[in-house]
Amino acid sequence: SDYQQLGYNLRINLFQGGPLKSRSLVRDSYTLDVFQKAVIDPRHWHGRKISELGRWYEKYFLDLNVQKAMKEKYG
Repeated sequence: SDYQQLGYNLRINLFQGGPLKSRSLVRDSYTLDVFQKAVIDPRHWHGRKISELGRWYEKYFLDLNVQKAMKEKYG
C-alpha cells in the first residue's frame, strides 16, 4: 500500500502532461492579418505542385479503396 502510494505520488509529480495551450513560432512571428489573407490551394502547397504522376496515384489508390470497400460490403 505504501509502495503504491509512493508510485502514485511520483507519477503525479513527474508526468504532468503537456501544456494546455501550444505555441507556434510561425504564429508568434506574424500578425493575425497574414493568416486571414492567406489562400490555401490544395494543388499548390509549400511551393510544390502535384504532378500528373501524383494525380494518377491519387486516382489509383482511390480506386483500390473503393474496390476494397465494395468487396467487404458485397463479398
